[in-house]
Amino acid sequence: MANRTDPSAKSIRGTNPQNLVEKILRSKIYQNTYWKEQCFGLTAETLVDKAMELDHLGGTHGGNRKPTPFICLVMKMLQIQPDKEIVVEFIKNEDYKYVRVLGAFYLRLTGTDIDVYRYLEPLYNDYRKLRRKLGDGQYALTHVDEVIDELLTKDYSCDIALPRIKKRLTIEAIGALEPRKSALEDDFEEEEEKDEDDQLMDTDIGSHDKDYYRGQSPTRERGRDRKRDSHRHRERDHEREYERDYERDRGRGRDRDRDRDRDRERYRERDYREREREREGRERDRRDRERGSRRRSPSRSRSRSRDRDRDRKDRDHDGEERRRRHARDNSSSPRRGAAEDEKPPKKKKEKEKKKDDGTDHPDPEIAEANRIRASLGMKPLKL
Repeated sequence: MANRTDPSAKSIRGTNPQNLVEKILRSKIYQNTYWKEQCFGLTAETLVDKAMELDHLGGTHGGNRKPTPFICLVMKMLQIQPDKEIVVEFIKNEDYKYVRVLGAFYLRLTGTDIDVYRYLEPLYNDYRKLRRKLGDGQYALTHVDEVIDELLTKDYSCDIALPRIKKRLTIEAIGALEPRKSALEDDFEEEEEKDEDDQLMDTDIGSHDKDYYRGQSPTRERGRDRKRDSHRHRERDHEREYERDYERDRGRGRDRDRDRDRDRERYRERDYREREREREGRERDRRDRERGSRRRSPSRSRSRSRDRDRDRKDRDHDGEERRRRHARDNSSSPRRGAAEDEKPPKKKKEKEKKKDDGTDHPDPEIAEANRIRASLGMKPLKL
């Protein structure tokens, strides 16, 4: 119930005055300890005492975006909606600067465009210092005129979106507001008046000198003419010296540019030669690699042929092993046909042995001798 707007309050810009503050910021203000303890039951008269206790301004700060007492009092003014005369007294208060800024902020939120320019622009002449609490909790130094300029030119201030107002030139065009007069214009007018007086004094002194010298002797007139001529000659001499120095500097600059161009060309030629050497070195290395690959090619072919022969031998050996294994398997089988197939090779071996012994020689004597030699383990006679 304490957060409800005063029933006698008027709607501002077609809505509840508290709705000028965003909902998230309103909820944070309602949950703040300062709002619950210090702002409860405040009226337009007692609000001044709390405003005089302020020592800084700002919106929210910290990780949980805690609101400052300044923004809590702004919210309380929107809730109770004090009279315009009270707000104007806040703004005109010169003793307490934070009370003045509080009234200016509230008027910027709720006042009309004409009232905003009429009551806030005079505060541009207030240069007193203010403490402002930033979002990270640190304090920064600012001034009253800077805060007023922010209220009149920015869209956000103290984490609150400011209502839009018309440009001053538009209001001046319709005649609702007089052109703004700066406080420094009086100083400028005084300076202009002093300048005009000095010019008048100079003209009076010049005319007096002319009248004074008009009645002097011709020798003095010639002396003044000589002084003028010598002054002109000195000026011409200074001009000639300046031109000579200028031409000399230009000549030095040209020589410096020529030296710089020569150095640049020399550096370019040296870089070109280095690049050519590097390119020739790369070509030489490439040719050497090609020659080496050609020399190594016959040995590679020989090694490849050796590998092929070795692979072929391995394959033949594996085939021979497979055949032998197959033959052993067939010999171990109890088939009759296999046993009959094995007998003929034995006969062939016996015949070969007989032929080797030489006992089948056609000559009976030699055959007999071979039998004897075979029994003794000697070689047969081959005649």
